[in-house]
Parts: sequence; structure tokens; C-alpha cells
Amino acid sequence: MKIITGNPGTGKHTVAKIIAKKLNLDMIDINRVAIDEGIFEKRDGTLDVDINRLKRIITRNASKNSLLIGHLAPYLVSRNNVESAIVLRRNPYKLQSVYKKRKYGSKKAIENLGSEILGITYYDVVKKIGRNKTFQVDTSNKSISIVIKRIQAFFLGGKTQEDDVDWLGLVLKKGDLKRFFPY
Repeated sequence: MKIITGNPGTGKHTVAKIIAKKLNLDMIDINRVAIDEGIFEKRDGTLDVDINRLKRIITRNASKNSLLIGHLAPYLVSRNNVESAIVLRRNPYKLQSVYKKRKYGSKKAIENLGSEILGITYYDVVKKIGRNKTFQVDTSNKSISIVIKRIQAFFLGGKTQEDDVDWLGLVLKKGDLKRFFPY
């Protein structure tokens, strides 16, 4: 199985649809599965998902030819079932405007922005499936076609350099730590 993950607003679904077609993969949208199976609760404007039930469903339905999409992917798979994983990243200043357009509540936006700045999803994927199977792409200033080419190259085993992402360094340099971490 292959994975495309990242925080909300990084471009997962946009690129996954194209990659699934190009590589003839069966796309499994984690959010869609959770909704279709009714294994979520609405709480404070977010959806809380029963991870254990979702993991069982994904494990049962995924195959070697699957492309698993969603920010919860690192918590639903085991190292042995994953061939490779892409973590999409995006500049938190750009993500902030995406969340505003999506009308995210303040708490939800701050949590997702903090996660992106600290690289939580990337860390969790590397920890779960290994550094050699994980590749991060900064989508901030890249066209969809460039992002697709980079993902395709990694999935097909080509040599390609992952992006160096340090949002915490950027935020510190701009003196905006309290803007993103107002606790």
C-alpha cells in the first residue's frame, strides 16, 4: 500500500486523485470511510474518529494496490503493510488563509497549524514506517504537476531529493511564535 498524508489543506486529495489514475491505484479516502461507516462523532466543529475501528476496516479493505489518503494514515497502518508514504507539507502562513476560507474554528486552525509547524505528521510517519519509506514534499509554491511528478518518481522508486522543511525556523525568524502557539 502507498500513502499520501499531511495536515488538512496541504493538497492530499487534489494530488491523490491524479496519482491514483496515473498509477492505476485503488484510492481509499480515510475521511470517506469514516463517514460511510458511521464511526465518528461531531465535537467542537471537528470529527472525532474511532481509530481502532477505522484501522480494522482499512486493514481489511486495503491491498498492495491501494493508495490510502488522509491525515490519519500514520495511525491506521503497520510498517509491514506500507510500501511508501508521501507527507505533503505547506507553509503555515499559506495554510492559515486556507483554514480561514474553510471557516475552521480558531481551536481547530491553531491545532492544525501547530502540527504543521512542528512537523508532527512527518515525524509520526517516519516513526511508524521508517525514514527510507517516507518522503516529504513542500506544496507551498509548487504547481500540481510538479508535485505529481515528484510523488510519482518516489512511488516508482526513482531517485529524487525530498524537500527540506523547517516551518518552526521560519516562524521563529519572523517572531511569530505566539501567533501560532497562543497558549
